Amino acid sequence: MATAHYLSSKIGIKKACSYLGIARASYYRFTRKAPHQRPRLKTQGKHPLALSDSQKQAVLDCLHSERFVDKAPQEIYATLLDEGVYLCSQRTMYRYLQAEGELKERRQQRRLVSYKKPELLATAPNQLWSWDITKLKGPAKWNYFHLYVILDVYSRCVVGWLVANRESSILAQKLIKETCRKHNISHGQLVIHSDRGSSMKSKAVALLLSDLGVTKSHSRPHNSNDNPFSEAQFKTLKYRPEYPNNFGCLEDARTFSRTFFEWYNQEHRHNGIALLTPNMVHYGQAAEVLNQRALVLKRAYSEHPERFKGKVPVPDNLPQEVWINKPENGVKLSQLGSLN
Repeated sequence: MATAHYLSSKIGIKKACSYLGIARASYYRFTRKAPHQRPRLKTQGKHPLALSDSQKQAVLDCLHSERFVDKAPQEIYATLLDEGVYLCSQRTMYRYLQAEGELKERRQQRRLVSYKKPELLATAPNQLWSWDITKLKGPAKWNYFHLYVILDVYSRCVVGWLVANRESSILAQKLIKETCRKHNISHGQLVIHSDRGSSMKSKAVALLLSDLGVTKSHSRPHNSNDNPFSEAQFKTLKYRPEYPNNFGCLEDARTFSRTFFEWYNQEHRHNGIALLTPNMVHYGQAAEVLNQRALVLKRAYSEHPERFKGKVPVPDNLPQEVWINKPENGVKLSQLGSLN
């Protein structure tokens, strides 16, 4: 197509397309593209308007001189004009500097830190927890209660929660400590993941996790996808039919949360864990429940095989591994071993 574009300027579009066997519609579609999207045409030799080598060197010598070395090309251009000297255009000065690798930002600017994407794996309960804080609307405008929730990523079980009037690292520290004690978390057993909120990054929480032998992990800034399980759990909470527009008082919020988490852990069949409840998975009842489901399905098949087209139905299997940001290279569970 670049050849057709070149020939069209010599012999016309119709003849060029006919000679090359190209549809004119294709040619026009090509020419409608932005100039930077078109393939570069090979130029024959040096442009007749280009400066000679000696003139180019004179421009570079001027730009590199002690007088102008710290000035921008437009300042140099204007200064020379005021002195009755014209070497070249401003754009040519920029082009020569770029060719020499001397065009860059000279001001000191804030460098954005490149954060590594967290890649966390759980193969059993109490290996990986995720925690976050969400706001619950209070009785008046701009009045909120704060719900702290710790979630086991593998079982989706809410292992700890509290509702308070404020967001506080001290309250977060207390909740994490009591939850670890309740579930008998041993040194080096657990990774706890969160976003980068003030309480999550606080020194008090960091010191506590260090004392407990818990590994901490944080999401990348401004990336909610790094904490998907807590975000999904909050959505389940706030999309419940009985979730109110606002809570009348702190005790009202606590009563609702208590009822919700009992339902969530004990009755809610979660699609991500083979339609089991979080408590079934967290407390080791999953295998028994799935075996019972298999027997029910097998009995149903024996009574009415025509409904299943000759194939015995089986219940969904519980996932062997749960990831936060599974690696793209397809790492296998057998290659990783245990989480810790």
